[in-house]
Amino acid sequence: MTGVLVLAGTPIGDIADAPPRLAAELAAAEVIAAEDTRRLRRLTQALDVTPTGRIVSYFEGNEAARTPELADALAGGARVLLVTDAGMPSVSDPGYRLVAAAVERGIKVTAVPGPSAVLTALAVSGLPVDRFCFEGFPPRKAGERRSRLREVADERRTLVYFEAPHRLDDTLAAMAEVFGADRRAAVCRELTKTYEEVKRGTLGELAAWAAEGVRGEITIVVEGAPESGPQELAPEELVRRVRVREEAGERRKEAIAAVAAEAGLPKREVFDAVVAAKNAEKSAP
Repeated sequence: MTGVLVLAGTPIGDIADAPPRLAAELAAAEVIAAEDTRRLRRLTQALDVTPTGRIVSYFEGNEAARTPELADALAGGARVLLVTDAGMPSVSDPGYRLVAAAVERGIKVTAVPGPSAVLTALAVSGLPVDRFCFEGFPPRKAGERRSRLREVADERRTLVYFEAPHRLDDTLAAMAEVFGADRRAAVCRELTKTYEEVKRGTLGELAAWAAEGVRGEITIVVEGAPESGPQELAPEELVRRVRVREEAGERRKEAIAAVAAEAGLPKREVFDAVVAAKNAEKSAP
């Protein structure tokens, strides 16, 4: 008999949001793999549960090394419960490696559905929810971040991101530059907690707001790109799009060709706009 891997959703703020099955699973598991054993202790105390199984840490730093050990426990018949600090395991949290190892060995994987910052932010954002994609945390380095954003600049689905509060202003500014300052978005802060806040507006407005400093757990929801089709772009917008691509590492010739294709224009027209902008900068006092 092989064991069962249970992925358990945990509250993202309000302990009252704990799934009803969570307490029972915490009490019954033979092994509990926790992202932070101290937070697990606080969780079990809040739920008035006394775990009887072995508790091990399972976080980014030891995930690769500890996965084989937990997979062996599952293969030996153990019921292993995986919990992260908040939300569902595997969603920008430890878990994927263990799930993949369990699936490879033919071990059952199930879940205790629970809170998710991704779905909660999406639901309260006021933006379209019929189709969306989760992009996780943007890269920390500015060039890599712009390059990643450029990859989804034309994505029609609503985009959801996580971000650290001290990088929020830079990320929103980069989004406004790559996606366009008029693209609608929502910044969801401290969801389900005492100081929950949902700030809605354009990316340009939100970038200006975030420049003053923002605290707490952050989820960003961004409106998808408008339907593609014939569009008249001002020379300034053509130049901006070329520069975004150049900053991401493309050569100017390639950037001009790509922007021309996107806008349905001859390459010469985009080239002329870039040259005119360069000449204007040189002649400026």
